[in-house]
Amino acid sequence: MTEALLQRVRMRQKELVDFLREIVAIPSPSGGEEKVVRRVQQEMEAAGFAEVRIDGFGNVLGRVGDGPRVIAFDAHLDTVGVTDANRWSCDPFTGRLHDGKIYGRGAVDQKAGMAAMIHAGRLIRELGLVEGCQVWMVGSVLEEDADGLCWHYILQEKQLRPELVVSTEPTALRLNRGQRGRLELRVSVEGRSSHGAMPELGDNAVTKLAPAVPALAALDERLRRDPFLGKGTCTVTWFGSRGPSLCAVPDHAELHIDRRLTAGESAESAVAEVADALGEACVEATIRIPRFVQPSWTGLVYPRECYYPTWTLPEDHVALQAGRRAYRSLFGEEPEIARWNFSTNGVAISGLHGVPCLGFGPGREELAHARDEHVPVEDVVKACAFYAAFPAAYLAATAASGATGPGGGAV
Repeated sequence: MTEALLQRVRMRQKELVDFLREIVAIPSPSGGEEKVVRRVQQEMEAAGFAEVRIDGFGNVLGRVGDGPRVIAFDAHLDTVGVTDANRWSCDPFTGRLHDGKIYGRGAVDQKAGMAAMIHAGRLIRELGLVEGCQVWMVGSVLEEDADGLCWHYILQEKQLRPELVVSTEPTALRLNRGQRGRLELRVSVEGRSSHGAMPELGDNAVTKLAPAVPALAALDERLRRDPFLGKGTCTVTWFGSRGPSLCAVPDHAELHIDRRLTAGESAESAVAEVADALGEACVEATIRIPRFVQPSWTGLVYPRECYYPTWTLPEDHVALQAGRRAYRSLFGEEPEIARWNFSTNGVAISGLHGVPCLGFGPGREELAHARDEHVPVEDVVKACAFYAAFPAAYLAATAASGATGPGGGAV
């Protein structure tokens, strides 16, 4: 069946590629995804999904199959912007097909995963590949600005509660089982303004905060390292000030920290380390975790602290066993097991809500957000076949291990 499944995808390759090119050509910045969400909804309905709906946050959810078991696949539909279109080799919003690759903003991050998921759902339905199980394909929104918030809404508001989620973020067709977490921090100091011609009468907030920059760089060098997830990082990504004018001593200065959290690190431990580093540099400052309060495309504001926890799937987890089995049966070799360098919706799915998450996606993550972003067509074809084969492999693996999902054993 698995060899026939891959052949079936190849027979329909043009339809898959055409749809992917179409949605790549639809601009969908975070908060502006409505048009691509509606197009994905149409494709799900045309593929014969049993149920398709858009939730209050703006995520589109489509179901094939029925029964008590529930698993889900996820692809976010928003993209980062394009600031250098004239330096691309093609228009980033045409979905150009060239030399076996599809080019455009969002091609790899991650509309390729969405296209492969929908066409896999159609195959699951047509071939009757699962019994007693609902398979949900989720096109999520606002991930680029607030990774995981979409799934925090889905799980917190009980839109869906799967026993497992497969993230289709790019993995270069490896099986990914985790990622470092992420924490945003704001560090600010207050000063006193005076005329720039008489700085001695003021208290320069920039001068007071400036020693924090090398102190935080030094903190980065001594952060802990995990054998699987790698090292935690601490990076100053923005520094700004406020004052009456450019001819005045600034009375407020602030910097933004992007803190990547490896295994064993938390928001509390990261804040404490920053406080210690500032203290050593004699910087008296306020440290806070900002809140994300931007609306989704539906207008809904769903506030949350900008903390995105670290997560991993255990090496012996039944979902990873099932992924290996599906991969071997399709491609005749062992998959590589890895992890993401960047952040994904897994921070909410698994990190916040404890739902196991496995990653498998077309294309390479280092092409995300890059100029001339692209994805190989062959990767999209293989990902589609994997998504169609995985649910049955997972159900078989859980049955063999005695794990039957929520209420029937630990998975």
